[in-house]
Amino acid sequence: MATTLAGAGPRLWAPARQRPFQLLWLGQSLSLLGDGFSVVAFSWITLGLTGSTLTLGYVLAFQAVPRTLLTLVGGSLGDSWSTRTLMIASSWTRAVLMAGVGLAGLGGHLTVWMLCAAAAAFGAVDAFFQPARVSILPSVVDESLLTPANALLGAGSRTAAVVGPAVGGVVIALTRAPVAFLVDAVCFALCGWCVSRIRPRARTAPAPRKTDTGQPSLGARIREGVAFTLRDPRLRTVVALDTAVNFCYAGPFTVGFATLADQVLRGGSATLGVLNGSLAGGAMLGTLAGGTLGGRPRVGLLVAALAGWLAAGMAALGLVHSTPAVVATVLAMGFAIGFQGVFGLSWIQRNIPGDVLSRVISVDMVLGYAVAPLSLIVCGALARIDTFALFGLVAAVLALTGLAVLASKAVREMR
Repeated sequence: MATTLAGAGPRLWAPARQRPFQLLWLGQSLSLLGDGFSVVAFSWITLGLTGSTLTLGYVLAFQAVPRTLLTLVGGSLGDSWSTRTLMIASSWTRAVLMAGVGLAGLGGHLTVWMLCAAAAAFGAVDAFFQPARVSILPSVVDESLLTPANALLGAGSRTAAVVGPAVGGVVIALTRAPVAFLVDAVCFALCGWCVSRIRPRARTAPAPRKTDTGQPSLGARIREGVAFTLRDPRLRTVVALDTAVNFCYAGPFTVGFATLADQVLRGGSATLGVLNGSLAGGAMLGTLAGGTLGGRPRVGLLVAALAGWLAAGMAALGLVHSTPAVVATVLAMGFAIGFQGVFGLSWIQRNIPGDVLSRVISVDMVLGYAVAPLSLIVCGALARIDTFALFGLVAAVLALTGLAVLASKAVREMR
């Protein structure tokens, strides 16, 4: 045990000693920081132009819908083109878009329809970056370092998700909203530069998949990726759990937290901030803890344990009315999400052939995008009844997911 603990720190930081990973970590963190900036910038400048929350909803929808629709396309291209090239092109294109919006705003020429068009273009281009940033990792670090590498990338992304909106708000408060778009553009430009400096490891190229007429069409490649995901019971289970967790993340951790803070704990926005901070802090700790663990634990059992743990946590949130108890529960749930996420992602990267990896990841992402608005609607309706109905339904979904995982021997033995 002492030897294991002594090696935990060096194991976690081993990828950080490699130059290609340093560049990937910095580039991905800058991109996610830019994403956080863009949400705040689009929101604030839209409200400043129109004063309408409905219009804000339209602008954000213009960004979300193309991203959802084109992620499968981005994943398909990532398996036939260079993921590095896709990341560079996406980053520099987003930099140009954000710079254009910022300059138009400073010149007083920005309109709502220009914002909608820019948001749609941003979402479309981002759809090519997201699958690539995950599938590029096996070509950057050795297979034995995938788990700690994912832990460090996860820690960077979670930090950027918190820092990006906060810094964006400060920039807007101290200057003007369009300036945030210019800062955003710098983040994406630097991301593209970092990724362009990466020299991927040499990998054996898989034989190209062909049909009777030569290379398969884009639609055929997308269908192939979906079919590949659904055929393997282990992969199907990992994706199903990710989808269930996304369903249980979007609604309960937004509508549910707001309802708890306002109507149950009576703490207002300060309590809401504490709950969100506890979730983010727990996820960060869990991600780093997962990166220190050596060997290959049974991922299937971790998947089932996460579902059960989250089910118990959701049930507790519906029953407990004490702020310290709720905060402790949320912290523990965040820890579990971060811990298991490292191993689930590493398992996919290690076991899925490189010529279909981006497509599998894009299927996982699209399902997460699709269930998020459904979760918000369902949880919003249940919150009108009471918090127990909201969290109780989610707990039941997670419990059933965990039992389904345990029912499969192939899934239980995943490593």
